[in-house]
Amino acid sequence: MSDSITPDLLLHAYASGVFPMAESRDDPEIFWVDPQRRGIMPLDGFHISRSLARKIRQEPFQIRANTDFRGVVAGCADRKDTWINDQITELYAALHENGHAHSIEAWDGTKLIGGVYGVTLGGAFFGESMFSRARDASKIALAYLVDRLRACGFTLFDTQFITLHLASLGAMEIRRETYHQALENALLVDADFDRQPEVPSGHDVVQRNTQTS
Repeated sequence: MSDSITPDLLLHAYASGVFPMAESRDDPEIFWVDPQRRGIMPLDGFHISRSLARKIRQEPFQIRANTDFRGVVAGCADRKDTWINDQITELYAALHENGHAHSIEAWDGTKLIGGVYGVTLGGAFFGESMFSRARDASKIALAYLVDRLRACGFTLFDTQFITLHLASLGAMEIRRETYHQALENALLVDADFDRQPEVPSGHDVVQRNTQTS
């Protein structure tokens, strides 16, 4: 099955509410997942703690969009257990080249030290994975991502599953049927990830998240 997966097929899968995974980095096979309970991040409910808000305002990292997409995917796969194999890496790289996959990155000088990436269709952002090589780097990247999704007209941020890390930031689980209805509505929305050309200040990101949460 894996050999027949193309970027177009992958987009059709997302539009149908399913996403791909591999058992491990070295497993060449890919399987489709459609969880009974789906994780989402409400775009008006992202939670920033006081300590995280203070750090975002200090701007300890340079935040960039789409300057090293492959680097972000590689960072997400750089762990003992990962579902990102070589074929998944190449498929998402192709989606990035076609304008359907994006990354928000945290940089410390010339070092990529955190980030998050995902797929866009209509008004839906399908978050795939994130990584951090410095304290709070992924949380800060996620805060900038949520701010960007709201500014660019997105209505659904799919996190696939819930982790304690995501739950602490406001993510929640919904039923599969509820998710599919939200996805159907989001696909009708005309959103554009590049509608926000400039990276905002940390102060603005905190202020806007505080106003909506």
